[in-house]
Amino acid sequence: MGEPMVTALGHAGLRIDGEGFRLLADPWLSPGGAFLGSWFPFPDNSHLLAPELLDVDAVVVSHEHLDHLDLDLLAALAPEIPIVIPRYPSTIMQRRLRAIGRHRIVVLDAWQRYPLTETDWLTVIPEQCPMSHDSAVLVKVGDRSVLHTNDARISLSQARRASTEVGGPLDVMGVQMSGASWHPVRYEYDEVERERIATIKRVGKFKAVTRLVRQIEPRFVMPYAGPPCFLDDDLFELNSGLSPGGIFPDQGEALAWLGDRIPSQAAAYLLPGDRIRLADLSIVHDPHWTGFALDSGPQERRRYLSAYAARRRRAIEAAWAANPEPGPGLADRFKAHFESLGTLSEYFLARIGMTVRFVVDGPYGGVWDAHIGPGGVVVDLDGGSGHADYCLTMDGRWLDGVVTGRTRWEELLLSLRFTARRDPDRYNDYLVGLLKHADRAALRAVEAFEAARDPEETTAVTVGSEQVYVSRYCPHAGEDLAETGVVVNGVLRCLGHNFEFDLATGACLNARCDPIVVKDATYADEAV
Repeated sequence: MGEPMVTALGHAGLRIDGEGFRLLADPWLSPGGAFLGSWFPFPDNSHLLAPELLDVDAVVVSHEHLDHLDLDLLAALAPEIPIVIPRYPSTIMQRRLRAIGRHRIVVLDAWQRYPLTETDWLTVIPEQCPMSHDSAVLVKVGDRSVLHTNDARISLSQARRASTEVGGPLDVMGVQMSGASWHPVRYEYDEVERERIATIKRVGKFKAVTRLVRQIEPRFVMPYAGPPCFLDDDLFELNSGLSPGGIFPDQGEALAWLGDRIPSQAAAYLLPGDRIRLADLSIVHDPHWTGFALDSGPQERRRYLSAYAARRRRAIEAAWAANPEPGPGLADRFKAHFESLGTLSEYFLARIGMTVRFVVDGPYGGVWDAHIGPGGVVVDLDGGSGHADYCLTMDGRWLDGVVTGRTRWEELLLSLRFTARRDPDRYNDYLVGLLKHADRAALRAVEAFEAARDPEETTAVTVGSEQVYVSRYCPHAGEDLAETGVVVNGVLRCLGHNFEFDLATGACLNARCDPIVVKDATYADEAV
């Protein structure tokens, strides 16, 4: 084997070569894209899909999203190659891998080491809150290290432990700085409001990553894992670079932000096929990209994406063909499916407490209201007359895929093949959690995590010239507000997921979420 090397595969995919092992991490190269034919890697990485790339000793996959868990690619690998995954409360990853014939599945607990050679290893670092099943991957390569964060929002303490595990500063740190969110792009806002929300979310993500990088000081940082591109005509205008201020910033925008805020930090983005020599952190560029530039402007971006879409036309058509117009009984299938969700978790139902309206277009569609509350879920197939807190509009073909088990809610939502509105306009993470997990064990894990938090533990923040004491941990996902909390105009914003809290009352302003504790400066004197 050659010298230790990290090869970018596009999106969050990496190939890591050590002196005695060859590893793929989150490879996504199959030409069919992901999420009902809506997402494709940007830029096109298909030139890498060759037998020599796939000749490896192991594959590690961080989580179940299909832009990381490339089922077509994994099914084609030699059967003796192990697939290493993190342990989550849900076993959906194991079930999906077994369904494609993968039986050498290694499930790791947090920080458990999987040996690659006698001296090299990898481990997984799951997010602290089980509402999101995402993990970073830490790889020890000789006397070097790679922290592959992909989609995981790891904490400062977790990143510091990663440095301790490898015995020194991290050498290469891949950071995800582009969102994967349907909010605000699929919500019924006007352009001004959509751009305002997108800017807040984009900047919040950038700030959270910048803070982590600044405090960890890795030797080299690589922004990656986005954006995807959208090649279906229905979604094409969502592509980054076609207009400023979007929710999906590209790798060049992310790198420019880091360069402005941490000019001393060595960093670069890699295009698919570019490599980093771990010995000296020098970059070897793939000649495939001669003449290509991320910052070539919107017209060139449009030309590139239009040509790419033409090459993927059959894959997009196949996604539509695999989800035909539904047959009779769609309403009854929806009702049975949604009411079954109401049997999974009283805890989640109580925290949802709303009516969700589905406006289903196409044959056998209609307007259906799901009333979700502590008593369960009641579906009214003659809906539309009363108030609805959430409203989702979609073609019946995509909904039928979910209610028949062909796809999952998370895949439909990530596909962006719907529109939405909220009244009041407040996010409810428990609704999204119920849909995306639809798994009793996963929901119980969230309940146990939230019940175990100590709401009385506090941290100090400065408001104007005064200090106040607030809950140490965000009530949404347990982010440490000592690390991720910023104060703007009397509002505490958690950079983990951009939840905002009124520092006068503690109430969450932009989502359905428990309040934080807020105490004035006298609290510190009383606590002594």
